[in-house]
Amino acid sequence: QVQLAESGGGLVQPGGSLRLSCAASGRIFSINTMGWYRQPPGKERELVATLHSGGTTYYVDSVKGRFTISRDNAKSTVYLQMNSLKPEDTAVYYCYADIRWGSAVYERNNYWGQGTQVTVSS
Repeated sequence: QVQLAESGGGLVQPGGSLRLSCAASGRIFSINTMGWYRQPPGKERELVATLHSGGTTYYVDSVKGRFTISRDNAKSTVYLQMNSLKPEDTAVYYCYADIRWGSAVYERNNYWGQGTQVTVSS
């Protein structure tokens, strides 16, 4: 059983910063990609950022230069540092992780956090 626990959301004024955290726990053999999605009110979920175990990152264009994804492999935790926040960043943010719980090919799955609300408003 693997679980992802998110924290760090909240209300912030435009131009402010927040740091989201997502910790994986349970039976973990290895973690491949970790990342963040978000779902704005009334819109579909979109990919925000990913970080591969090898160090490769991806950011959606709208957050480049403002958001930074990082991870602490020893803690099985991924972070999303969000700076210069804008009202359009308001969304529920979900973390996900591609986790192996064993060495067999089939012992692998994508897991999701429960979501954390980020509201950017004055």
